[in-house]
Amino acid sequence: MPVFAILALHLAIIAFNVAGCVLIPIGAWRRWAWVRGFWFRLAHLLSLAVVALQALLGRACFLTIWQADVSGAAHVQPLVAGWINRLIYWPLPLWVFAVAYVVVFAYVIVLWICVRPRVPWRRDANQRRA
Repeated sequence: MPVFAILALHLAIIAFNVAGCVLIPIGAWRRWAWVRGFWFRLAHLLSLAVVALQALLGRACFLTIWQADVSGAAHVQPLVAGWINRLIYWPLPLWVFAVAYVVVFAYVIVLWICVRPRVPWRRDANQRRA
């Protein structure tokens, strides 16, 4: 897989995580049904759990490691790949990311509690009465 594809996948996952953190509370307020979708919410929760766990263990993201392996010692980088790289990778100590990821994961747990997802195997109260 080319480096650009890994960067694009990484950016898509980041966008999914950030968008979920922003759109779930807005969607609850606006009564958008999709923000309570169980599988969407589970994917969001698990994705951020993986990020937080990797950071707590002091490990780089597996996509970052994969990108480094694929790129090897290549010095020339396509322009768009360079932009995405600068957007994703910030020169900060790992502990800063660990704290940030744990805080964001805690926020997603609070969202799970406050904006409860619809559980697909549970029948709605209105369906039980019918």
